[in-house]
Amino acid sequence: MAPTLSSRHANRPPPISNVKADVRPGTWRVQQVQQLAEIPAPDWDALAGSENPFVSHAFLSGLEEYDCLAAHGWLPCHFLVSSGAKLLGALPLYLRSNSHGEFVFDWSWAEAYERAGGRYYPKLVSAIPFTPVTGPRFLVHADVDDADAMRSLLLQSVLEFAGQNQLSSWHCLFPDQPGADWLGRADLLPRHTCQFHWRNQGYRDFQDFLDTLSSKPRKQIRRERRAVAGAGVEVVRLTGREITPELWGVFYDFYCTTFERHWGSPRLTLPFFRALSELLPEQTLLILARQGDEWIAGAFALLGTRTVFGRHWGCVKDVPFLHFELCYYQTIEHCIQSQLHSVDAGVQGEHKLPRGFEPIAALSFHWLRDTGFRTAVRRFLVQERAQVREYVDELRLHLPYRQPDAAPEIKPAVGQ
Repeated sequence: MAPTLSSRHANRPPPISNVKADVRPGTWRVQQVQQLAEIPAPDWDALAGSENPFVSHAFLSGLEEYDCLAAHGWLPCHFLVSSGAKLLGALPLYLRSNSHGEFVFDWSWAEAYERAGGRYYPKLVSAIPFTPVTGPRFLVHADVDDADAMRSLLLQSVLEFAGQNQLSSWHCLFPDQPGADWLGRADLLPRHTCQFHWRNQGYRDFQDFLDTLSSKPRKQIRRERRAVAGAGVEVVRLTGREITPELWGVFYDFYCTTFERHWGSPRLTLPFFRALSELLPEQTLLILARQGDEWIAGAFALLGTRTVFGRHWGCVKDVPFLHFELCYYQTIEHCIQSQLHSVDAGVQGEHKLPRGFEPIAALSFHWLRDTGFRTAVRRFLVQERAQVREYVDELRLHLPYRQPDAAPEIKPAVGQ
């Protein structure tokens, strides 16, 4: 990709001006905040709903309050729409100085943009930091009659902000289906990313799930679970306030050790994890493993109203198949026992296929300010979407189920 930039940018980041409060027709007032602590939690959560814990006030404000963001290049600058004292709409928004923790990889875009004389960073991102989870991004109050009008106002505001400050781009990562349908009708660039989800088909228990698998993967899963039990490993699942500060400390050591081994500096802090037990007690799940009197591994997940979201794992002792037990089999069991719909295991990992997870194509949408660069990226994404489609279709040929259903249609965004 060799874009031609239609304008040149300074060698230093542009100053970020404050967005002035603006009253639009219908008395909707747009403003911007840099701390969610300025917004009462009930007001924000009335927009976010309860289905997805990652857009809750507790989760997002906790990232800000407990020092998870600034050191890793996430500067909050959220947009709000209100009428009088009532909050009617919001768009989580971050100014980014890099692309770490997004899981939609645009490093090559940044390199090409800067090679052509521009400055890609800082950029704007609407996403959940460090979290490749699909969910609402344009938050709209149920009392708003025209949700599309609210989305239009929020999108117009963020693009005006980007233009005023000469920012290269805005990226909306992993929006839910209503948001993706609406964004697909806008002049934005859609991009597909492969994720892996497990679906609960009304199973009565884990054995009922195993019975749907063909012989080889069924025997493999049983063998792996027996190996963990045979190593003298005991697994416990704890939720909310069952997770003591001491146990959070145990898990945090696992998390840091594993994160530092693979990715560098840990993103989330111990006070953030501990706060979840108090702020999201019904949505927090910690799975710990011990061998004798020693805790040796742990996995952290959050619970939505339909989905178990597996997030982080760590260990201090290698036990064969323990990662699969904690991150996959235990979350599947919890999903079945709680009568939830699915387990979201995130991006990457073809090893998830024989354990019952299915590939899906998750969407993101991108706005690039420079027209020449946007044209080049659009051409690239047409080719990439075809490759992702082919990859997902190929993976679905290797699902472990005795009667796998047909691969779902990956529909192109409207207008693309």
